[in-house]
Amino acid sequence: MINTEIIRNGIEVYKAAKPFPHLVIDDFLDLELAQKLSNEFPDINDNSLFNYSNPLEKKSALNDWNKFPSNTYSFFEFLCSNDFVNQLGEILGIKLFPDFGLHGGGWHMHPDGGKLNPHLDYNIHPKLGLQRRINLIIYLSEDWKPEYGGHFGLWSNNEETNRPDKLIKEVEIKFNRAVIFDTSLQSWHGLSRQVTSDGQKIRKSLAIYYLCVPPATYVDRQRALYAPTEDQKNNPEIDELIKKRSDSQQYKDHYITK
Repeated sequence: MINTEIIRNGIEVYKAAKPFPHLVIDDFLDLELAQKLSNEFPDINDNSLFNYSNPLEKKSALNDWNKFPSNTYSFFEFLCSNDFVNQLGEILGIKLFPDFGLHGGGWHMHPDGGKLNPHLDYNIHPKLGLQRRINLIIYLSEDWKPEYGGHFGLWSNNEETNRPDKLIKEVEIKFNRAVIFDTSLQSWHGLSRQVTSDGQKIRKSLAIYYLCVPPATYVDRQRALYAPTEDQKNNPEIDELIKKRSDSQQYKDHYITK
């Protein structure tokens, strides 16, 4: 389903990329498969979706295998297969493990007004105790225009504040474009621009995360750590929301709705 030689041929670009290792790949999937996967996304108002609507993030998501139509189910099965995971790990030089539970992965949908503040993903999987190491995201919105926004942003890290520093790169959303990146570092990422499609389009993506054995010393962060956007800085309410969002006990009460 995926020609891993495309990834292998870009490995030096991946390693040298700033502000942290990443690779952008166009025409990632066979066009027919990409279109089938795009068509299987649910309506944004489907009541099975989890909805995130707060100052840090506005999106809908679902990782329930039982809800996936046949093509999507088969594709995630492939992404979790030993063959693909071992090939990806061999290319990257890492012993990787799949997350069959798709924790944090699956379908991601950003409607008009959709946003995602700069953040660091969780570091240690809350169920498996493994380190979240590699993210793979595939964008599947057909006929997406640059003016719709939703760009994927990559920020450098400010070591003094442990917050994102400068927006180093923006990746424009294009149909069948994939991004692979290392999330074990201070890999601040998010939407650098809100979705502004005048209700015309939904920003659709598939996401899966690969795990590894954690190093001897690591930060046991089981929830994502968010940062305020420029217009939210020095806002105590935002700071409090970020604190609650990163707490394993409090995040459900303040973050997720059905």
